[in-house]
Amino acid sequence: MGKGKLAKFADMAANPLVIECPFAAVQEGTFDLRGKWHEKFFHNNNPIVLELGCGRGEYTVGLGRLYPDKNFIGVDIKGARMWTGAKDALENGMKNVGFLRTNIEFIQQFFAPGEVSEIWLTFSDPQMKKATKRLSSTYFLQRYRQFMQADGLIHLKTDSNFLFTYTEEMLKANHIATEVCTRSLYQEEGEDTFEARSYQTYYESMWRARGIDIKYLRFHLPLDGDLIEPDVEIPLDEYRSYSREKRSSLETSR
Repeated sequence: MGKGKLAKFADMAANPLVIECPFAAVQEGTFDLRGKWHEKFFHNNNPIVLELGCGRGEYTVGLGRLYPDKNFIGVDIKGARMWTGAKDALENGMKNVGFLRTNIEFIQQFFAPGEVSEIWLTFSDPQMKKATKRLSSTYFLQRYRQFMQADGLIHLKTDSNFLFTYTEEMLKANHIATEVCTRSLYQEEGEDTFEARSYQTYYESMWRARGIDIKYLRFHLPLDGDLIEPDVEIPLDEYRSYSREKRSSLETSR
């Protein structure tokens, strides 16, 4: 491991805005902030919003600046990337931003029922080979149900036509209506899309510069009822993403 990464990990360990949870604590169910994020971390009763797969954390911090009446938590396992946003938030004295370093597969272990009001999925890896790894899949929606408020909001913002189409089809299969759904976010300037347009990440700017449309949808997640995966074939993305394999040799994935 390079010295730069070691220094970042040391910074993360000392940053009061960062919670690092070892897998052993997840297994033992000893996460002390579960059900107490308002009381012990944010010290207010404002709504809690998660960004899952936050990467550098820039979107978490950007939303935190724009919406001081909400609390934002960026979640990712890669601490060296998350360091950027965590350092920015700490240096600017932000009180409504935090970071949780852990595996998203165990996200339901960190929040109590009804503790979270919204989730942002921003430029998630589309995981074209396996549905259960997609952050908008029914596999993950079942986990989100365990800690979201009734009819909590899910936001999906993506460059991936595959992930966007998959999510649309998943919602249709489960009779869940979209509140907002657009394949050209920056061509629609209404109030419904303002929040999604209010901040751009580095990668978002890169995709736009390459002429790739940014897609966005928003829906309320019902807490009851069975969820099923869509039985459809979806064309795969043909371009190379920042850390994803080029999959243009594959034609479709179920």
